[in-house]
Amino acid sequence: MSKQRQLKLGAMVHGVGHGWGEWRHPQAQPNASVNFDFYKQQTQLAEGAKFDFVFIADSLHIHEKSSPHYLNRFEPLTILSALAATTKHIGLVATVTVSYTEPFQVARQFASLDHISGGRAGWNVVTSWLSGTADNFGKTEHPPHAVRYRIAKEHVNVVKGLWDSWEDDAFAYNKQSGEFFTPGKLHALEHKGEFFSVKGPLNIARSQQGQPVIFQAGTSEDGRNFAAENSDAIFVSPESFDEARAYYNDLKQRASGFGRDAQKLSILPGIRPIVGRDEAEVESRYQQAVELVGIEDAIVALGRPFNDHDFSQYPLDAPFPELGDLGSNSQKGGSDRIKQLAKDEGLTLRQVALRFSRPRRDFVGTPEQVADALQTWFEEGAADGFIINSLLPDGLQYFTELVVPVLQQRGLFRDEYSGSTLRDNLGLDVPANRHTTPQVQEKSEAVA
Repeated sequence: MSKQRQLKLGAMVHGVGHGWGEWRHPQAQPNASVNFDFYKQQTQLAEGAKFDFVFIADSLHIHEKSSPHYLNRFEPLTILSALAATTKHIGLVATVTVSYTEPFQVARQFASLDHISGGRAGWNVVTSWLSGTADNFGKTEHPPHAVRYRIAKEHVNVVKGLWDSWEDDAFAYNKQSGEFFTPGKLHALEHKGEFFSVKGPLNIARSQQGQPVIFQAGTSEDGRNFAAENSDAIFVSPESFDEARAYYNDLKQRASGFGRDAQKLSILPGIRPIVGRDEAEVESRYQQAVELVGIEDAIVALGRPFNDHDFSQYPLDAPFPELGDLGSNSQKGGSDRIKQLAKDEGLTLRQVALRFSRPRRDFVGTPEQVADALQTWFEEGAADGFIINSLLPDGLQYFTELVVPVLQQRGLFRDEYSGSTLRDNLGLDVPANRHTTPQVQEKSEAVA
């Protein structure tokens, strides 16, 4: 009998939250984004509920109007390395940009996290859309959108090549002969490409999961192709079930087109559930979340996918402004979607800003109602799982204590971890070392 397909769940640990007002909630810790105890508590909540992973997002540019979490927060690999020592099973996923890092550095850092955690590391590959990032790295200009994805493809290929520097049985540790490693099992990369020149080899071995898991979030044409070809899991933020299902089908088809097993690729919409024990508590908690988003903050937030464009210059209740190509060199997929939605529905600037800042009703309800919504998306081809992003300070606790047991009772989510690595729990194979595979094939052919 084939094993029943089950949901994959990740938790975004985002300090004081995505928005501008969440830190003002009476129960919120205003310093949560630089509070190790907060991160540890959230991660242990997720691990206690048998989540697949926690996810730490990141960016490298701020200004005086950035959201409170962006203004003052931990660097992802540092905090995840600390969390690795306080957890045993849960995956640890960090955002690191390809546009402003060197492949050797990234390969070494993630391989180190993978060893520290016993094979639980994951890399969320981003290209960085905020042009101000260039100013922090001594660059004269921010790379154009299409160029960033060419950089990403080469960068990831180099990192994967470096992760294969050592064959899995390379280290002999033979004290009698003095052979620390077996000659011929260490491989230099000798890469010379359009953007990077990296000789290698990497100075750390492969971990027990072979290579860290690759995550990505692509919505533009370039982004979708990159994600479908290179990632093991994909984050997405759809506006509706129909949009989610269309994206799901598209990415699975693209993955198949690249010769990949589409069933191994996990599509994980990010959602902001609000759970209450009964209808009255649901409505109370929903209103708490709504009240944290004022129109002034919503206008600032709307500018983010448009490279922090200042929308306060336009009349709030006039039709959404004509923006031309604005956003095409920042978060192209997200900004294009906003412009198209505003046009299709004839929305004002106020309506658009609040639409994209305030919580939707899709995953708001009692534990059973939220579980019903998750099950529908999962079983009707819109998701393989979800990234849980908490709007209220106790949002993750409510979800893990109230919704997860319902999912477990329905057989939709695990009761125990199925393995020790992130690949184990996501149902992913350990990638073969590129230097070992041909030798194995040659031996098989010789026997035949």
